[in-house]
Amino acid sequence: MLVIVAPGQGAQTPGFLTPWLEDPAFAARFHWLSTVAGLDLAHYGTEADAETIRDTQIAQPLLVATALVSALHLFPHPGDAFERIGAVAGHSVGEIAAAAGARAITAEQAMVLVRERGKAMAQAAAVTPTGMTAVLGGDRDEVLASIAAAGLTPANDNGPGQVVAAGTMEQLAAFAENPPAKARLRPLSVAGAFHTVHMAPAVSHLEHLAAAVTTHDARTRVISNRDGRVVHEGREVLRRIVGQISSPVRWDLCMETMSDLGVTGILEMPPAGTLTGIAKRALKGVETFSFNGPDQIDEARAFIDKHGEPAGLDLTPTWRVVVSPAKGTFHVGEEIGDTDLVAPGASIGRVASSRDEVSVKALHGGQVVEWLVEDGDLVSPGQPLLRLHPEGSL
Repeated sequence: MLVIVAPGQGAQTPGFLTPWLEDPAFAARFHWLSTVAGLDLAHYGTEADAETIRDTQIAQPLLVATALVSALHLFPHPGDAFERIGAVAGHSVGEIAAAAGARAITAEQAMVLVRERGKAMAQAAAVTPTGMTAVLGGDRDEVLASIAAAGLTPANDNGPGQVVAAGTMEQLAAFAENPPAKARLRPLSVAGAFHTVHMAPAVSHLEHLAAAVTTHDARTRVISNRDGRVVHEGREVLRRIVGQISSPVRWDLCMETMSDLGVTGILEMPPAGTLTGIAKRALKGVETFSFNGPDQIDEARAFIDKHGEPAGLDLTPTWRVVVSPAKGTFHVGEEIGDTDLVAPGASIGRVASSRDEVSVKALHGGQVVEWLVEDGDLVSPGQPLLRLHPEGSL
């Protein structure tokens, strides 16, 4: 199975777009998304220095536009992608690119959202001097306890030996004076404490905008940063992306879900290297591909051919399907019984695993057409459970 991932802020480097923009088709598409964002992203990706592209308002639209346009070079006919992509995920702002790639939102919607996200996060970061520090190595429990004791937030949990602490500069300074045993601290060149309560004002702004966005159910599995769950319903995908601005990124749980899915290959969109590097350490035996330039297109397509398989979610639009958010044992809810009509938001059952138990809801509701599993069946993340006619479509 193939998973395609999109990197988050910090992956950008000066001049990384130069080889891409030599292709007229890439340049034209990139110019279109730059126009939507209201920024000269071509300039920032080719001529701007590291300090300039560190700016949140520039870095985030630059990364999302790059991921979206380079994806069109891998899949000139976008509909073909869903016969090969088992799941998508994005780290932090990369979730917006993943959502657009899964067709939960459009590319234009993605660019408006990321433009406003970058502005709002920059404004929130300006209120109080804050920052982030990577904690490398050490005992996981001790690291998390030390972060909490310092009043910091584990804003990025990227798996074994890599947690990012975030908070005020005073808190980070105190943390540096009393670091966890056997851990190395590396201050990050970021503009604020992302994915913490300091970003709450940005959440409010994006919630207001997101209310006007029309969404569609994802056409492949979307693995959420919040808890590693597979999310299918478009409105839920968007709601999670907005809330994630002030909540920790649980990339460790995203990788756990990839493992549950049986992933064999991970391809990272440009500028690539960060997420494939994490995967090499955490997902032993899984092949990775860092897609960084147009000269790699043939090699990247061969990688996709080797690992690709459909997610099974590219269904006729007249159907709605409820999917499992996680791996575990599915139990049909007692309240649903033998009913033929499911109310919007009703629980259809639960998925129990060794980690926890998750309620499964039919967010749209509708007429039951077909149960695709039985009570007590083992299910995988994103597996279709129930097929519905949308309420009001009959």
